[in-house]
Amino acid sequence: MDTAKKLKADILADPSVVLEDSDVMRALLHAQDDARGERVVDLRNVFLERLEQRLERLEDTHASVIAAAYDNMAGTNQVQRAVLAVLEPKDFQGFLDVLQSEVAHILGVDTVRLCIESQSQASSPPHGVITPMEPGSIREIITNGRDVAMRKVTLRRAGSNKMRVFTASAGRVKSEALLRLDLGQKQLPAMLAFGSDNVDRFGPEQGVDLLTFFAEAFERILRRWVA
Repeated sequence: MDTAKKLKADILADPSVVLEDSDVMRALLHAQDDARGERVVDLRNVFLERLEQRLERLEDTHASVIAAAYDNMAGTNQVQRAVLAVLEPKDFQGFLDVLQSEVAHILGVDTVRLCIESQSQASSPPHGVITPMEPGSIREIITNGRDVAMRKVTLRRAGSNKMRVFTASAGRVKSEALLRLDLGQKQLPAMLAFGSDNVDRFGPEQGVDLLTFFAEAFERILRRWVA
């Protein structure tokens, strides 16, 4: 059997070899166009090309949706683990230790500070993760001194106030997440600050839902120790 006859037999035996191969189908349709002449337009070929383009766009969109869903799931898992970590300690010292080490590791940040406003400023904070502040400091830092409403979560590049927040670690902080904490009517405001050495780690274009949840959970846990 010569090559042409063998090829024909193979195709007749399994037509899907041709029908499912886009390159082969395209070549066959182009050959048909050539046989008909340059002035004849095969609308089937145009239609198939448009379908292929739509399929490629759908595949790209599908991949993007899957990637976004995966990132969201991973972020949710991180926040859940961080909440469980701060629920575990039996005393305030252990709570601060977990915040400084375990929570920072879980959330993938370089430094953490718990900023607490107080009328009386101690000579030195009781723990390295705490940054004592004068009343009114947290509003000024979050809003950069502007007369605007304070958001629950602020994500941005680190600015001129980073030394006040991150103290000795401020030099390596390039972006920051500031979580405003409400400790109750009888307490001054507090703020949980995450700092990263990656300038793109936190930015205003990012979603804040997960960090808002963490802030609301964290402030309820913190009230047990400072109320």
